[in-house]
Parts: sequence; C-alpha cells; structure tokens
Amino acid sequence: MSLTDWSPPPLPSRSPIRGRYATLEPLARAHVRGLRAAHGETGADAMWTYLPVGPFEDAGYANWVESNRILHDPLHFAVRMGDGRLGGTLSLMRIHPSAGTIETGWLTFAPRLQKTREATEAVYLLMHWSFQAGYRRFEWKCDAANTASRRAAQRFGLSYEGIFRQAAVVKGRNRDTAWFAAIDGEWPALRDAFERWLDPANFDVDGNQIERLSDLTAPILVAKDPGL
Repeated sequence: MSLTDWSPPPLPSRSPIRGRYATLEPLARAHVRGLRAAHGETGADAMWTYLPVGPFEDAGYANWVESNRILHDPLHFAVRMGDGRLGGTLSLMRIHPSAGTIETGWLTFAPRLQKTREATEAVYLLMHWSFQAGYRRFEWKCDAANTASRRAAQRFGLSYEGIFRQAAVVKGRNRDTAWFAAIDGEWPALRDAFERWLDPANFDVDGNQIERLSDLTAPILVAKDPGL
C-alpha cells in the first residue's frame, strides 16, 4: 500500500480538548485536590490494580502529578465532568508520528466517572483528535487479566490483535498484555457510531441509553476478543 499521499502527523499539544459532556484538561497541579477527592470514593482503589503505581497516600499523588504533568509522552489529561467535578485521568502515549501510531492509556476513572457519557466521550475525544490529526493507528493495551479493560476496548470499536505473553512485570506480578487497535480506514464508521451513541436523543428521560455503543461498533470490528 503506497503512502505517497501521507505525511507524519503533529505531536499532540498541551491544550484542552472539549466535548459535549466532558473536557480534557492537560494535567496540572491545580487538579490534585479534585482528583484526590475522586480517588477517595468507595471502590476507587480498584482502578490502580493493573497500573504500575498507586493507590497513593498523603503527598504521594501530588508528587506523582508534579513529575508527570510536564511529560509529553505520556501526555496526561484530567477529565472534567459536566457537573464541574474531576473524574479521573487518561493519556496519549507511545506517540510515534513517523509511523502514524498513538495509544491511549493510564486510565484512572473514579467511580463517579465510570459508566457515564463523560467516560465514553473522554476516550472518543482522544481517538477523534488522533485520527483527525492524521494518525493511522490508535492503540489500546492492557493487562490481559483486566477483563473490564478488554471489554471496554472492544466496546469502543478497537479490534482484538492478540496477547503478548510475559510482556512485563508489574507490582511483582507477571503481566501478559492484550492488544487492541483501530486504524484510519475504520475511523469514519467509528466516528459515526460514537456520535450516534453520544447524541442526547440516544438517552431517555432517566439518562438510560437506548442504543448500546457495543452494538453500534460490533460491525466495525475486524476481530473480537475470544476471552470475553
């Protein structure tokens, strides 16, 4: 396949990305208090299980933010919810403009953000920025033991690409890594699926979804995760 009409895309900038329900704000010192409040919710510690850091105590999280807010890869964003509260973070990472590949990772979604329109839109906003900027491939990798993350990747329309065995050691445990990705040729259909799901008309008066995103993205998948 000739790429004579393609050129490497730009690096993402440290700028807010605004959506209908959520805003992604480049991680800053000012976010620490709001994110710590989100992390203090019942059940929030579980979101650190498969990450190499956390949960944090005392000044540990502030120190982590101070070290990571200046990075360009990963480029961390705080998720500002529609009610003004912070709900968690996610990032763009493993950014390779020369290959046109980019990944989302470091998702720390507190209970207040999980299973909300804002959570779905947060991932969509990064995917949208990446493909609109000219990236050819958008990746999602997770611990193979993290069934919830694998299920989320597939719901977002990212096709299963396999397991990298014994890929890392995290917190003293072996990590097999599950790989998922979408490519630019699939993006128009994925964009339409997300926009259809995020449309306010897709929710009833109680806020319940009418169409499921997984049903809208299923026809786009090249391969489904056999472990789900």
